Amino acid sequence: MAEKMAEIHIEININGSSVRVAAGCSVAAALAAAAAPGITRRSVSGMPRAPLCGMGICQECRVSIDGHAHRLACQTECVAGMRIQTAQAAT
Repeated sequence: MAEKMAEIHIEININGSSVRVAAGCSVAAALAAAAAPGITRRSVSGMPRAPLCGMGICQECRVSIDGHAHRLACQTECVAGMRIQTAQAAT
């Protein structure tokens, strides 16, 4: 009988809150799993934006990671201790 492998979790920070997520997941997946509002940023007109394509083309998933702005959440793998800031934190 095959044993189920234990899933490894890491702790990251989303908008000032500690969140445990599966190791190896993307920042966009971590935002969704953490039930964080889907807003990653706001357009020039103030409209909320969220991940759309999941492959880095639309760039709607841009967030600040460890103080670096405009990182693509769908293309960035979570790392333990990572600090993620979305537009939701600014509202």
